[in-house]
Amino acid sequence: MSDTDDMETDLLRRSAHWSMIGLFLLALVAAVTLARVFLMPVMLAFLLSLTFSPVRRTLGRAGVPAWAVATMVTLALIAGLVAAAVGLTAPVRTYVEDAPRILREVEWKLRDVSSMIDKVADASREVERVTAGADDVRQRVAVAEPGALERAAWNTPYVIAQVVLTLALLFFLISSGDLFYEKLVKASPTFTDKRRAIRIAYDIERKISHYFLTIATINAGLGLSIGLALWLIGMPNPAVFGVMAFLFNFVPYVGAILGVVITFGIGLVTFDQAGTAALAAAVYLTLTTVEGQLVTPYAVGRSLRLNPVVVFVSVAFWGWAWSVIGMVIAVPMLIALRAFCEHIPALAGLGLFLSGRDEPLPDDPPDAGESEGAAVAEEGVAA
Repeated sequence: MSDTDDMETDLLRRSAHWSMIGLFLLALVAAVTLARVFLMPVMLAFLLSLTFSPVRRTLGRAGVPAWAVATMVTLALIAGLVAAAVGLTAPVRTYVEDAPRILREVEWKLRDVSSMIDKVADASREVERVTAGADDVRQRVAVAEPGALERAAWNTPYVIAQVVLTLALLFFLISSGDLFYEKLVKASPTFTDKRRAIRIAYDIERKISHYFLTIATINAGLGLSIGLALWLIGMPNPAVFGVMAFLFNFVPYVGAILGVVITFGIGLVTFDQAGTAALAAAVYLTLTTVEGQLVTPYAVGRSLRLNPVVVFVSVAFWGWAWSVIGMVIAVPMLIALRAFCEHIPALAGLGLFLSGRDEPLPDDPPDAGESEGAAVAEEGVAA
């Protein structure tokens, strides 16, 4: 066989290899999207379990059994959800019911600010004039469509079922203790594989737990600051905006933008002057910018910083696949993938691509947090 034939054979082999990888990725995306109803609560439960693992382990050293920790965590989450639902149902329902009026007032007030709105309104009236004959059809369709509250009522059982599944699985994951780590060690064939597997598991647990607990604390401070600031300005229901900021800030980029837009829209309806509404939106934007550019990068540490372009693409993809829950878990999944890449030499390049700008090269020594994680992993293997 000639060198040319060898090159052609090698090229065909490589093409077939990458074709199989492409088909696998397409099948994986399709499976993840179609199985979202089952996978969303399962993935969220696993991430919450990793978040509360240090709490379980700390209380376990004090003699508290794992099932008791699972009970306390589950009851605390249920209490938080019930308190949020009771406290926010009335104002949120008012905003939803008044949504058409709010949108009309926002459109009317923005006409004095931007001439572009007038042009759009003129075009809209022209379209209505041309299609005047279809008024009856449009009215029948409008009547047939359910309102926002009706859609929420239809989706409530589905949401409750998802929450129950998440909390139930979270309870079993926490109460099982280190069962998964023990099975992971036993399933690895060699001591090197055992040590690598337990290091990866502990590293992912440490980083995701640190990320979620840190971000939750920062978001709580951000929500309190925004609520107080908007209360001083005179915004109605400032607690709603504080809770909104707390929840929205779990979604990078998109959450802050959406919060600014909603704050500006409600401000236009609340205040007589558009400048006051712009001030409320500016306060929201300023506080979220300070949090995103100064507080969060300092608090999460260098080892958790990610490539912002990859983060944006990941949030967009998981938002398309799993809606809001997907946008929330996009960053933790990137953190887990990067932690996995750091322990696999063949994936070091991918891990470096996922990292932030200030991430050291693979040959640089690990920081103190990574050394501590390695020490914990060695203890897990020895156990």
